[in-house]
Amino acid sequence: MPEIWAGVDIGKEHHHCVVIDAQGERLLSRRVLNDESALLELIGDVLALSEDALWAVDINHGGAALLIGLLLGHDQPMVYLTGLAVHQASTAYRGQSKTDAKDAFVIADQARMRNDLGVLRPGDEIAVDLKILVRRRTDLVNDRTRHINRLREQLLEICPALERALSLTNKGPVLLLTGYQTPAAIRRSGVRRIETWLKNRKVKGATTLAQAVVEAAQAQHTSLPGETLAASMVARLAKGVMALEEEIAELDALIEARFHDHPHARVIRSLPGMGAMLGATFIAATGGDMEAFGTADRLAAFAGLSPVPRDSGRVSGNMRRPRRYHRGLLRAFYLSSMASLRSCPASRAYYERKRAEGKGHKQAVLSLARRRANVLWAMIRDGACYQAAPPVTIAA
Repeated sequence: MPEIWAGVDIGKEHHHCVVIDAQGERLLSRRVLNDESALLELIGDVLALSEDALWAVDINHGGAALLIGLLLGHDQPMVYLTGLAVHQASTAYRGQSKTDAKDAFVIADQARMRNDLGVLRPGDEIAVDLKILVRRRTDLVNDRTRHINRLREQLLEICPALERALSLTNKGPVLLLTGYQTPAAIRRSGVRRIETWLKNRKVKGATTLAQAVVEAAQAQHTSLPGETLAASMVARLAKGVMALEEEIAELDALIEARFHDHPHARVIRSLPGMGAMLGATFIAATGGDMEAFGTADRLAAFAGLSPVPRDSGRVSGNMRRPRRYHRGLLRAFYLSSMASLRSCPASRAYYERKRAEGKGHKQAVLSLARRRANVLWAMIRDGACYQAAPPVTIAA
C-alpha cells in the first residue's frame, strides 16, 4: 500500500496537484505549469515526501501526455479516474464549490480509498502510433459524413430527383457532382458524353450511373432560384468529399503498415473476421497489453460486451449495457463478428444457436462478439494463433 497519494487535476496550460497521506491529510497543494521543468520539480517534491507514492489523473491523453511521460520515466505508478467519476464523487465531499484544488483532492482521496482502479499503461510506441492514426481516421470519417449530409441538403435545393438517384456514399456519384450539378447541364450533355466523362476518370458502372442521372434530370425542367450558386456549392462540397476520401485512403495504408509492425499482429489477424483495420483499432484501444485487463471479463466489460444488472426492489434480471465503455472497441468486435459469419463455421454455428434460443440478429452477434473477446484475450495471452476446432467424426 502506498504511503502517499498524489491527485492531479489535468488542465491544458496548468495542472493542480494535491498530495495526501493515509489519513487523508493534505501534504502538498500546488498549481503547476504544464511544462517539463515545472513538472519535474513537482515530481521531485512529491518524491521528497515519500518514495512510495501513487499518482492519479483524470485525463489520460492530450494535456496529460507530458506528465504521464515524465512519470513513466521515473517509474511512478499511475491510476486513472474518468472525469465523470470525479464529478460524481465530488458531490459526497463537503461544500458545493468547484475548484481545481478540490478536484485534485477528490482524485487523490478516491485513489486512496479505492482498490479497483487499474494501473495506467499508455502502451508501447506502436500502440501509441496506432491510437493517433486511428483517432485521426475517425475524425476524417466523421468529416466525410458531415460533408455528404451537407451535399445532400444542397442538392435537394437544385433537384430532389437527382438527390434520390445518387448514392453519395460511393465514389462515382460524388465524382460526377464535381462536373455536373444541375438538371439542365446534365440534359445538355446526355448519356453518352457523361458516360465518356466518367470512364475517362475510371468510374465503375459508368453507363448505369450516366443513365440514372439523365433520367433524374429529365424529371425536372424547372430552374429553381439560387441554382447557380447552389451548383457551385455542390461542386465545392463534392471536391471536399473526394479530398477526404484520398486522405482516408492514405491513412488506411499507414495504419495497415504500422499494425503489421506490432508483435501481436499475426495473432490478431488469425482470428476470422479481424482484418488489419479492425486489429489496429483493437490495439489502439487496448494498447495490445492483456495484462492491463487481467481477465477476459474485464476486456469484455471495457468493450461494452458484458451487460450489467440494474435491479431494484422486485425487479431482477434487468440487464443493460454499461454506460461507460469504449465505443471504437465495441464496433471492432461487432464488425469482426459480422465478417466471421461468412468465413468461420464455428462462429456461424454459435450465431445460429443463439438465434434458435430466441435472440434477435443484433443480440446474437453481440453474444458472438462476447465469446470472441474471450478467445482473442486467450490467444494474445498465450501468443497462439487461432485454430479451428477439428471436425467431430462419428464412428460407424
